[in-house]
Amino acid sequence: MSKKALILVDFENEWIDKHSAYYVGDISETIEKTNKLIDFCRRKGYKIIFTRHVEKDSEEAFADNSPNVKIIERLHKKELDTIITKKKISPLYKTNLEQDLIGTKEIVVCGILTNLCVRSLVEEAYDRDFEIKVIKDCCVALNDETQNFTFKDLKTTREEVEFLDLKEFMR
Repeated sequence: MSKKALILVDFENEWIDKHSAYYVGDISETIEKTNKLIDFCRRKGYKIIFTRHVEKDSEEAFADNSPNVKIIERLHKKELDTIITKKKISPLYKTNLEQDLIGTKEIVVCGILTNLCVRSLVEEAYDRDFEIKVIKDCCVALNDETQNFTFKDLKTTREEVEFLDLKEFMR
């Protein structure tokens, strides 16, 4: 059982679908960096966990069984990786994530949207006494201002959480 886990929050097709109201733009560079992060963590023996958001009763955005709630294909996901499906912002709310993290001391977090689901995970994992590292350049918000504010606010209110760029983390 790994004492470390990489949690990739909501890297779903909905965000990269140009026809979706939730389109965040071209995140190719983020996906490239996230693949490096996945490969690095896999080599180091981290448990790899993907979360995906499914909107309850939606027939449009984040609709269950739609192609847009699938994990982005370009990511280095493997069959053995865990997938947690959530219906609310928090990856810990009414999911199996907490059970999957039994025995885990440190979590590394990245994902989409920084100010909602990523933030929620960091806050709730902090309250559960996990050591947390957030990989800033593997996170996506709707704009830089929101991204920067979220990191600054989390760091101000939860000093123990580490906020790193990918290169810093991989040293």
